[in-house]
Amino acid sequence: MPGPLRYWEDYEVGADYALGRRTVSEAEIIGFATQFDPQFFHVDPEAAKRSMFGGLIASGWHTCSIMMRMLVDNYLNPETSLGSPGVDGIRWLKPVRPGDTLTGTMRILEKRESRSKPDIGIVINEASLQNQQGEVVATIRATNLIRRRAGAA
Repeated sequence: MPGPLRYWEDYEVGADYALGRRTVSEAEIIGFATQFDPQFFHVDPEAAKRSMFGGLIASGWHTCSIMMRMLVDNYLNPETSLGSPGVDGIRWLKPVRPGDTLTGTMRILEKRESRSKPDIGIVINEASLQNQQGEVVATIRATNLIRRRAGAA
């Protein structure tokens, strides 16, 4: 299900948007890491106990993928979301462990009109994921291209 229909004009600097919640399983952590990041502390629960993390943890790339899914399901809308020219920063601040329930939030940091394309606006935002203890486990600062309302330019 796509996120709510929002045009560039609807975004307010400083506003926060809820991205939903998701519990991460051990099988999901191992499955993602086996395919994309097979370091022992992501794929082997017994060996991970002897790591500096003291147990199995999700790959940071898995955490980013979870955040992206939350963005697509609860924030972006296919009618107005026009993609992204990139991310300015990713931070993995705390390990994500099996059984953690992650809650996502998106904050609008700034917005501006496109100089070259009057039907597009630019939104700079920071998404974050918090675990069930309220600790921020990851942040991503990104730029999104958002369609403007017809005739708004």
